Amino acid sequence: MPAIGFALSRPFIRVPLVRTSDVIADDGLLTLERMIREKCIAVQRSLGNNEFEILEWKPCMRGSLVPASLRYVDQVARSGSIQRAAKELNVAASAIDRQILLLEQDLEVALFERVPRGMRLTAAGDALVTLARRWRADERRTATEVRQLQGISQGHVRLVAMDSHVNGFLPQFIARLASEHPRISLEVEVASPDDALTELLSGNADLVAAFNLSPRRDVHILWGADLPFGCVTAPGHQLSGAGTISLQEAVAFPIALQSKALPIRRYLDARYGWLFSDTGKTLVTNSLQLVKTLARSGRYIAFTSELDAAPELAEGSLVFLPVRDKGAEPQTVSVAIDARKPLSRIGRIVAEALTDCIRDCLDKARSAGRTVGLSDG
Repeated sequence: MPAIGFALSRPFIRVPLVRTSDVIADDGLLTLERMIREKCIAVQRSLGNNEFEILEWKPCMRGSLVPASLRYVDQVARSGSIQRAAKELNVAASAIDRQILLLEQDLEVALFERVPRGMRLTAAGDALVTLARRWRADERRTATEVRQLQGISQGHVRLVAMDSHVNGFLPQFIARLASEHPRISLEVEVASPDDALTELLSGNADLVAAFNLSPRRDVHILWGADLPFGCVTAPGHQLSGAGTISLQEAVAFPIALQSKALPIRRYLDARYGWLFSDTGKTLVTNSLQLVKTLARSGRYIAFTSELDAAPELAEGSLVFLPVRDKGAEPQTVSVAIDARKPLSRIGRIVAEALTDCIRDCLDKARSAGRTVGLSDG
């Protein structure tokens, strides 16, 4: 929480004074003003200059349009207890407890279950937290739009991406955004496609970059691309020069397989579950990095997408082989927003930069693959 500041004249000075949490417990505004004036006098004395006079005191913090009681409920839900929420917010625990009790009294419903280890949301509390988070997201978006009306390209965007993107296009995207739009702040969360969708529709994310998003009326796809179904091998593997591969050829070799926690495995199980009946030839892990390391070793092949293995394809340490069997449906990668909300100008800037970086990442991976094919030929 920002500090409170005050102003002195002859000359004009602004000094960080006191954190609001030190004084505002319930309705401590008068106490706050008195403390600020006392601090002003103390600073005057410490400066040893009687020519300084108090001009004004005013908060330097930005207020929130979301009621404090809702913000407190949200933080307690995140933290799991009032004491931990108080530390996160720098607000007295008694103030948080009182606001929650008053809110429960007004609504005539319990928002939390008081359990020995903290606070657990009730169904009513969960509904209220969802509302509070949506309001806070709307508030941030409105603040961004106001800055845009003032001609300022400044704002905050929350992106949810996949784990495989961390070593792929995300570093390039973050560097580009920081260079071209330094006043846009970015928050990146890594999640599964299912969790990414939940974050987007609950208002906790502005954009998602995710695999295999199903068509929905409340999700708008800004950009998408097909990712051919295939596998990766080391350049020296027996299959690496084939150009394409059949599933029957693939199962003749040991397979490094991603666990069911990852989207590619669910995709494979739904369509090609018979591939993995011989468990003696498969190694299962929830680490994409381990899957790619095993494929680079030359002993294993691995089913994954060009985007998952883009850095390794671009550097030539892996080769991508599309599956040529009929019915081998591609995966998809998409950049999406909540269709129920308008996309801000800042959001569009970020979405366009993200899309460009994904395209560039795929182009480099595919160009390297074509080069390998020409050299093998």
